[in-house]
Amino acid sequence: MPDTSFLSWPFFDERHRDFTSRLKDFTRDLHVSHDDVDAACRTLVRHLGEAGWLRAVAPAAYGGEGETFDVRTLCLARETLAYHDGLADFAFAMQGLGTGPVTLFGSEALKRRVLPGVVAGTRIAAFALSEPEAGSDVAALATTARIEGGEAILDGEKTWISNGGIADHYVVFARTGEAPGARGLSAFLVEADNPGLTIEERIDVIAPHPLARLRFENCRVPLSHRIGEPGAGFKVAMATLDVFRSTVGAAALGFARRALDEALHRARTRRLFGAPMGELPLTQAALAEMATDVDASALLVYRAAWTKDQGAPRVTREAAMAKMVATESAQSVVDKAVQIFGGLGVTKGVKVEELYRDVRALRIYEGATEVQKIVIAREILKGAGG
Repeated sequence: MPDTSFLSWPFFDERHRDFTSRLKDFTRDLHVSHDDVDAACRTLVRHLGEAGWLRAVAPAAYGGEGETFDVRTLCLARETLAYHDGLADFAFAMQGLGTGPVTLFGSEALKRRVLPGVVAGTRIAAFALSEPEAGSDVAALATTARIEGGEAILDGEKTWISNGGIADHYVVFARTGEAPGARGLSAFLVEADNPGLTIEERIDVIAPHPLARLRFENCRVPLSHRIGEPGAGFKVAMATLDVFRSTVGAAALGFARRALDEALHRARTRRLFGAPMGELPLTQAALAEMATDVDASALLVYRAAWTKDQGAPRVTREAAMAKMVATESAQSVVDKAVQIFGGLGVTKGVKVEELYRDVRALRIYEGATEVQKIVIAREILKGAGG
């Protein structure tokens, strides 16, 4: 059984404890084959929508709950789903990230166009920021959006786009040229069937999920589909990541908790040298390090989420710390679990082998660990007057 004592921490209200308990119950019956990853994701989104869990990713006025995001709820959802199934976590997360810009900055018409379907699980969302030569360095985006009359004409390429190929819409960031660098970007909602948008390539990775390279050629989008003000694309992207970066740490935390529980069970039941493996000092040392990493990560993740929910306009430093520590720690925890399992730990079909593949990408997406270090350093230097 996973340790839920952290739910008694002062970061949480009774509604958070109730939410987590109900979602845990839901996951016990959530078993979707991963043989066809596209179909699995569509099924998971539909199940999450039908059961009401996607209400957490949109305001009440559009079928969700609350006036805006409750980041603690998002984090608890991702941790709980990741503990059960990495693809279920992915399906939930992308419904939030792929419409976060619309929720935060979209017009009333755009919100009514996409949010109800996202909440219901009938519309799949995607967030298209990364390019072949621009990922963490958002200011280097090369995709352009030329304004002509009442349209934006997009040309360029996006890659590593989650839900690419199965999404119903993409939030696309492009250079509109109002100013140099990051100040000259804008965000647009592009429907998947929009002429000029093509799926150039499906990308296979070690933990399979829908991923694609997109191409935009003379892709005409109504200006009414612009999200936020002209030239405000960087602000839109960063504000969205400010909410969802903490949730990446929460997903890592879910993987780490599952790895720890699998390792504990193995240590109790596997016998070595005539005694349970858990009686070996080296095994005990590994388990102690794993448990400490899990708690330290949880403290940082839920501090960031709580701070945002308390009304902080930005949690750049807190979210970056949470994401960096939780993902790096989860990698270490999962690795130790694999080591405790020995040869069985690298055997296909064993949970810790799956976790080993699932956890790796989290140290890269939504800002690699090295980028988080830069973000943290800049924030503390700014705070010190540097």
